[in-house]
Amino acid sequence: MKLAIVVQRYGVDISGGAELHARYIAERLSSRTDVRVLTTCARDHVTWRNEFSPGLDEVGGIPVERFRVSRERSLPELGIRSRRVFLRLHSIQEELEWLESEGPLSPGLVSRLRRSRGEFDFVVLFCARYYHAYHGARAVPDRAVLVPTAERDPALGLGIFQSMFRGVRAIMYNSLEERAAIQAVSGNGQVPGVIVGVGSDIPPGVAPGRARQTFGLSKPFVLYVGRIDANKGCRELFDLFLRYVAASDRDLDLVLIGAATMPIPAHPRVRHLGFVDDRDKFDVLAAAEILIMPSYYESLSMVALEAWALGRPVLANAKCDVLLGQCLRSNAGLYYEDATDFMAALDRLLDEPALAATLGRNGREYFRRHYSWPVIERKYLDMFDRLTSESARAPMEPLPGWFARRRPTMPAAADVVANLPSGPAMHVQTSTEVFA
Repeated sequence: MKLAIVVQRYGVDISGGAELHARYIAERLSSRTDVRVLTTCARDHVTWRNEFSPGLDEVGGIPVERFRVSRERSLPELGIRSRRVFLRLHSIQEELEWLESEGPLSPGLVSRLRRSRGEFDFVVLFCARYYHAYHGARAVPDRAVLVPTAERDPALGLGIFQSMFRGVRAIMYNSLEERAAIQAVSGNGQVPGVIVGVGSDIPPGVAPGRARQTFGLSKPFVLYVGRIDANKGCRELFDLFLRYVAASDRDLDLVLIGAATMPIPAHPRVRHLGFVDDRDKFDVLAAAEILIMPSYYESLSMVALEAWALGRPVLANAKCDVLLGQCLRSNAGLYYEDATDFMAALDRLLDEPALAATLGRNGREYFRRHYSWPVIERKYLDMFDRLTSESARAPMEPLPGWFARRRPTMPAAADVVANLPSGPAMHVQTSTEVFA
């Protein structure tokens, strides 16, 4: 079987959640199938600037084809177009223009997919909101397997994505909450789907003591791992943590791992380690008292799963349905809605080591049952087997004509999302449950 993995950025030094997800899946499936990655020349997710050379590359033994981004992202233009489609009545054409602004705009990558008929059995597309995934799904709808990594943000309410969700061959969902939101917005219940997520390669010999020595982490600390960005809830995290240390006599640090796109408070209790390699990341994670996940929008938190794999408890933002659902289903984390909750949960986890240890054990078992690599790989291979044995259920809906695309008939996308059912999905999926 031959697979194309199509993703916006790709490389060993690219640590974005969806991009790392795509690389893990490519690497794991390459032992079972013939895998080729199609991606852009971009390294930076903000500008989509071309930094890799176009043409054939190789990453981890997997062939990678890179295509130029024809136009860097303009944040002012994206802001204007986002307000137009998220906040007011608009047209399909305006959504398509927003998609070009969102990027990464790479017509060459889409043309490569159109020319690939017969070359790949299936094309696995990451992530739904980007230009290459939307146009790639339309280029090869009979072979398109979508990994949407869709968050509950206004982009989910755009009409162009609803037809894509209904027209692909299959969808590999990250969580029960992601599936519930996509099915509610698009009515795509007839499309084969599986809640699969992604595993993680936990290195042998994880050593928390080595992390303390390497980075001088002499005090107990809580940890955040990921892009340090206001959109990831980091501004609120800084505020909550600094309020906590001001009100408490506890000697506790906040340690940050990841690239920063916003100012980090200059405070002696806040330590920024920057980008670290996988060995150091897992060492620090194992040394942490608690992993904190402040994000409002996630389709699946890989770092929360990694914390659970290492037996560490998680403290999550309850306003994110996915994180709340993961904490409840795993019984491996606490959650907060406001500053009072945050402080009380921190105190409880730090004051009750038996509770923290129990949550950690629950998390380790949850990871083993649902996110170990044999479980993940089996779900992908079972889906490919199913699609090989049956015909596509419905064709991709064509775009409206020139005039119809320009009629302002589409509701504000933010209103569409606000009207979707919300809250955690409490059905517990077993390791053998595959299809929706």
